[in-house]
Amino acid sequence: MTSFADLGLRADLVAALEAEGINEPFPIQEATIRDSLGGRDVCGKAKTGSGKTLAFGLPMLERAPVDVKPGQPAALVLVPTRELARQVVDVLTPLGRALGLRTMALYGGTQLDRQMKSLKRPVHLVVATPGRLIDLIDRDAINMSAVEMVAIDEADRMADMGFFPQVEWILRRLENRSQTLLFSATLDGDVGGLVRHFLEDPVRHEVASATETVEEMHHRFLAVHEMDRVKVAAAIGRGAARTLIFTRTKRQADRVVTQLRGEDVRAAAIHGDLRQSAREKALADFAAGKVPVLVATDVAGRGIHVEDVDIVVHYEPPQDQKAYLHRSGRTARAGRTGMVVTFVLWNHVADVERLQKRLGLNEPVIEVFSNDPRLADLHTLDSPAPPRRVATG
Repeated sequence: MTSFADLGLRADLVAALEAEGINEPFPIQEATIRDSLGGRDVCGKAKTGSGKTLAFGLPMLERAPVDVKPGQPAALVLVPTRELARQVVDVLTPLGRALGLRTMALYGGTQLDRQMKSLKRPVHLVVATPGRLIDLIDRDAINMSAVEMVAIDEADRMADMGFFPQVEWILRRLENRSQTLLFSATLDGDVGGLVRHFLEDPVRHEVASATETVEEMHHRFLAVHEMDRVKVAAAIGRGAARTLIFTRTKRQADRVVTQLRGEDVRAAAIHGDLRQSAREKALADFAAGKVPVLVATDVAGRGIHVEDVDIVVHYEPPQDQKAYLHRSGRTARAGRTGMVVTFVLWNHVADVERLQKRLGLNEPVIEVFSNDPRLADLHTLDSPAPPRRVATG
């Protein structure tokens, strides 16, 4: 079995990985790290949860110079969301510290002055959302002239969220950029255009397709009644350590949280209208197991990278198969299997039939009520429903 040392990483970085309990590379890391260390531009096609952060982060830390000037990083990682910026930095900070390197996250929703002050110290690797980075560049708070290595993480989601004009604006201003690493679940469409314009003779590596993602999940489509829907969600949440519920709107996310709390289920929301500190607390409490149910909108949910999410619940069917995979990708991560549940109201049946056809699924739609004991263990939903007790006069 290939080790991190076999991939060409130096001993102190391998030791730092071992200190974090990371001993064996995931396939995307094994596929890309050698080329990245060699200075090649790299396109990595891999799903969320496949280990992409270390795939680009380790070569960047390995190759970053120790001597940098204040506010002039040597390496830049662009990410689509605040939560992802925070999580990438959380992964890379202890590894960088072992090499004498400082990492920093830059994203909106936090005090700009505080970030500008922090940039007056040397920083080796910056993880940033495009909008906040442009704000700091415009204010001359950060100097990008020393950036030689750039990684673009979750490029497909960056495109979906309309950030490519900002990404391109940044890339055009990195005059000394000598290496670009791009990771994405897809490499076609707008992502393919970005690759053609900004990467030079990239080596491409593909690990795991969308079909494999679907196959690693257990799927349940539950016919529920509107008045009983939140009670079904509460019953599912009580039976798992971590349940992530997706809603289409911020207002609905808040309403579901309030209703779940009324069912004595600890729940928190994460969406764009919340202060960044509230979003970070909700995510941290969910990751730590203090809050077993997190309710998120699609955009906010794209930045959620929490290990061991047991169940993803689509509170209503997503709009298309791509959204289904993006939402569902919060579970079945890093080679594990996961449970994905879709609630189906009476007017959702045709939509679900089309969705399943596009996903290559053929799952029954099972009618359930909130008092169904099988909700405590969704794997048992393959068995017949218990008889419903009928009142007699």
